[in-house]
Amino acid sequence: MKVVIMGGGKLGYYLSQSLLDKEHEISLIEKDKIKCEKLANELGIEVICGDGTEIQSLTDADIVKADCFIAVTGRDQDNLVASQLVKKRFMVKKVIARANNPRNLEAIKELGVDDVVSSTEIITNMIEQEIDSTELQLLASLNKGKASICSVTLPSHSALEGKAIKTIHMPDSSLIVSILRDDRLIIPQGDTILFSGDNVVAICNSSEQNKIKKTFLKVHED
Repeated sequence: MKVVIMGGGKLGYYLSQSLLDKEHEISLIEKDKIKCEKLANELGIEVICGDGTEIQSLTDADIVKADCFIAVTGRDQDNLVASQLVKKRFMVKKVIARANNPRNLEAIKELGVDDVVSSTEIITNMIEQEIDSTELQLLASLNKGKASICSVTLPSHSALEGKAIKTIHMPDSSLIVSILRDDRLIIPQGDTILFSGDNVVAICNSSEQNKIKKTFLKVHED
């Protein structure tokens, strides 16, 4: 998949790195010339030194071939302008914008952006989650906050010890996407067995986080 990212800050850098690891084709647009040179050298990707709110920069990034456009600069106005331009003029199917100020979330959503991500919103959710329980972490929000990616480590004497994933009762809308066991990443199947200490990452409806929590943190009763 070809992805064009606008913004070469920390978020843009790590996002590019993550997508490259998954073998996506990345083009990045950044205004700062020094950042452009550093990003190109470190990531080995095409970096356009320009303004993503301008047609020429988007054209140089080959936006017409993009499957997804992601605007993650530190300026909400720039993210919105670029997203609208890409959506309406270049008809890119998937457009995602960063809202640095949570107050701008609804306004950006109403102006036609497919998905709006607020770093502040995600961090706040994570803090609230930590207050509720130090054993369940919210990694990210999806689908405008309707879905969540959560991480949980199975406790000692877990009730799920030795059980296959296909035998575990979970909400229909949830899915285990990965297991980290002794620094080894496992992409699970139905017959994958769980063990105490496994770090499990799952996708679920945000309203069902408590159910996921109860399922994975249950222990054997003596």
